[in-house]
Amino acid sequence: MKRPGLGRELIYRVLGAAGALLLFGFYPRGFTDVPGRWQVGRGINWVMVVLAVLGLLLASWARIYLGRLWSSSVTRKRNHHVVDTGPYALVRHPIYTGIILAAAATAVVRGTAVALAGAVLMTYSLYLKARLEEDFLRKELGTDDYNAYARCVPMLVPFMPVQDTPSDSA
Repeated sequence: MKRPGLGRELIYRVLGAAGALLLFGFYPRGFTDVPGRWQVGRGINWVMVVLAVLGLLLASWARIYLGRLWSSSVTRKRNHHVVDTGPYALVRHPIYTGIILAAAATAVVRGTAVALAGAVLMTYSLYLKARLEEDFLRKELGTDDYNAYARCVPMLVPFMPVQDTPSDSA
């Protein structure tokens, strides 16, 4: 197994942990009365619950689909290759997409600026991790193979037009 090193992973890990604490942290009594708090109706809450579940289902499907190639850190495993089918035909990072969707929906239900900031931090953390992972996979699996995949499949948002990959625009 080959990894890019803890130093390159530290920033996304710290930002992700901080975001999760803000999103899911226990708020002190009376916190619901502070400015920056909102409430949405019961119908919107249920829509957000459904979106959160869909996000977690997408992340789970992608994790199961990867099988032995999955790792919580950026890692090259034995027989590693570009996976471009299943959920990986929708987006290049469906696990991150699912987590981002679930975090955003959770922030809306929590109804605080602090929770929203947590979801934003988590999103930025996963974006940074995706960029690191893509750079690593280009080096490890071959720029041509990965770039061919990246030209056809969006990074995090399904059905979004695909932009040139970093090495294509250089």
